[in-house]
Amino acid sequence: MSQQIYFLNGPNANLYGLDKNGTYGSESFASLGERCQRRAATHGVVLHFRQSNHEGVLVDWIQEARQHAAGLIINAAGLTYSSVPILDALLMFDGPVIETHMSNIWKREPFRHHSLVSKAATGVIAGLGALGYELAIDAVVKLMERHSA
Repeated sequence: MSQQIYFLNGPNANLYGLDKNGTYGSESFASLGERCQRRAATHGVVLHFRQSNHEGVLVDWIQEARQHAAGLIINAAGLTYSSVPILDALLMFDGPVIETHMSNIWKREPFRHHSLVSKAATGVIAGLGALGYELAIDAVVKLMERHSA
């Protein structure tokens, strides 16, 4: 059976490509998910690419990942800066965790400069748009290999 990765996206990520200001690029969320599925397939891993606007659903998926996934990638979006429940759930995940953001959060509003998610993350990829999502998959696969050795 192939190893599994959960790639979880938080509030409003489903609106990628629709932002009139272009902060998150022009690629739709569905297209981004397809791109990520292709990248995961090159590594021979199963990718669960999900999005929810609800904190509790994200916590449920992180808990589910504890049972099924060897690695986890998360863009908690606006919950990155405020969700202790997401942090607590991530701290209980035994594999590598990559925090990712489409935009460079350190070039944005000051409140975005402090991530609670980072306290549980193995590493962070930010500011590279869709490329960052693909790189997060590459990174978590490499970390999973090290983690299982």
